[in-house]
Amino acid sequence: MDFSFLFVEWLGTPLWMWSSFFVLVIAILSFDLGILHKQNKEIGVRESVKLSALYITLGLAFGGWVWWYLGSEPGLAYLTGFVVEKTLALDNVFVIALIFSFFAVPRIYQHRVLFWGILGVIVLRAIMIGVGATLVAEFAWVLYIFAAFLIATGIKMLVVKEAEPDVSKNVLVRFMRNRFNVTEEHHGERFFVKKAHPATGKTTWFITPLFMALVMVEVADVIFAVDSVPAIFAITTDPFIVYTSNIFAILGLRALYFALAAMIHRFRYLKPALAIVLVFIGSKIFLADLLGLEKFPAALSLGITFAIIASGVVWSLIKTRDPQQPSEQTL
Repeated sequence: MDFSFLFVEWLGTPLWMWSSFFVLVIAILSFDLGILHKQNKEIGVRESVKLSALYITLGLAFGGWVWWYLGSEPGLAYLTGFVVEKTLALDNVFVIALIFSFFAVPRIYQHRVLFWGILGVIVLRAIMIGVGATLVAEFAWVLYIFAAFLIATGIKMLVVKEAEPDVSKNVLVRFMRNRFNVTEEHHGERFFVKKAHPATGKTTWFITPLFMALVMVEVADVIFAVDSVPAIFAITTDPFIVYTSNIFAILGLRALYFALAAMIHRFRYLKPALAIVLVFIGSKIFLADLLGLEKFPAALSLGITFAIIASGVVWSLIKTRDPQQPSEQTL
């Protein structure tokens, strides 16, 4: 049997590498849903932390393989993209928590929503990254637009105070409620349910709040991808590195969610750090041109990015820790 087609390059990378990556992702998701979470159950903080550590280890291990097989520069680009995307995903946790709260999604079914949400992310990110890669390949100046957008976004995050989003006023939520039959109550883990229509009495299909929550989670990811996809293209233009680092960072998001949702207030100062990272990533493209460099050094980029994010995490944990009440001494 002729397997020569596996060595044909697609988007600059042999098909066997793309195929191996997708097989690995499918295996990970199958293991997660088919073995670890075969039955619906609430995920506690301890289990969430363990699963998150597993996913981070897998992501870093894949980065180690990229380093070994493709070289140090692609390896550093992958790690930088992984760290940036993982940190940007933390901001998504807050929005997901609001969505689950608004639709009153029981904790036992939240993993189901996040799991199917991840499958949607894999497809949507592939489309967005494919379009981005095509634009960058055909029009090199698009990269400078991405960079300028990142700088503007970072500055906006620093100077403009964002209000907490009101899910009830969301256009998509109102559209679904006006256009479709929607149940007010949950029906277990089901996204759709067949029941009698209150007006006609005829049996028809209804969408449940669980499905509406899934749609909103997918839309939230698309919105966040508007920042994260240009950010990683500013790090590397290799579609394979861009996509794999994105997906491995996001794969562990639903595991990390259950731990972070309970302590999201502890990362109050992480957003300014993210803003500075976006400004830095966008600026380094222009800085490389000013210094006459073909590309900003990958090792320096990873070091600065990690230092900014680590500083934001540490400062957040210090500033939001509970003050210890001095114990009263009895004389």
